[in-house]
Amino acid sequence: MEYGLLGEKLGHSYSKEIHELLADYTYDLCPVSRDNFDDFMKKHEFKAINVTIPYKKDVIPYLDSMDDNAAAIGAVNTIVNKNGRLEGHNTDFSGFLYMIEKHNITIKDQKCLVLGNGGAAKAVIAVLKHLNASEILLVSRRDTPDTITYEECLSHHTDAQVIVNTTPVGMFPNMDASPLDLSPFTNCHAVLDIIYNPLETKLTAQAGSLGITAVTGLEMLVAQALYAVEFFLDTTLDKSQIDTIYRKIAAEKTNC
Repeated sequence: MEYGLLGEKLGHSYSKEIHELLADYTYDLCPVSRDNFDDFMKKHEFKAINVTIPYKKDVIPYLDSMDDNAAAIGAVNTIVNKNGRLEGHNTDFSGFLYMIEKHNITIKDQKCLVLGNGGAAKAVIAVLKHLNASEILLVSRRDTPDTITYEECLSHHTDAQVIVNTTPVGMFPNMDASPLDLSPFTNCHAVLDIIYNPLETKLTAQAGSLGITAVTGLEMLVAQALYAVEFFLDTTLDKSQIDTIYRKIAAEKTNC
């Protein structure tokens, strides 16, 4: 494999199609179990890879270097093999920022909830801080010093104005699931779900029914892929391709 995607379960992924529209190479999906992860990373028989659930933090000990953005976030979704040295980057930050700006969602001075505590959540939090959110609360199934539980969220934080889902709850094939009932969140004006398959999740469908701006993650996926290709090939791409490819894939998946 020269270029591809590392993750545990990749049956939902659109990354192969996106990368092969962006660049002239074959992009392989590479599902790797927990048992085989260490061997895969030590051999690092690839030119460059993207990294997805659940390995965005786990890959860090295998890297020789990270750029400042990835180091600050504490998660890596792009690795480039330069003559045996593994360099880590994070393009989720730029992809999520693109998603927010494309839909004119106000973050400054807003109270934000981030659902989930994985590698993607770290990039989302970094963007929300960058855009000067007034408060950012990380919601997790486990109560830790850095998170609140869903029970606490529903008891004390239903005044949140922006909600971002970074969990896989609601992702194909378990599309009937939702991480949160939005009914109590009467101040919420935007729900962003970084899931991209399906194109509308149960969470964003409920948001739409409540008159809340709702966005799923396909645009973020395409944007972060374009920024990853720039690292893969050490090049600069036309950013207008993001919207072109997003529209193409959205139309294809809608008509399936």
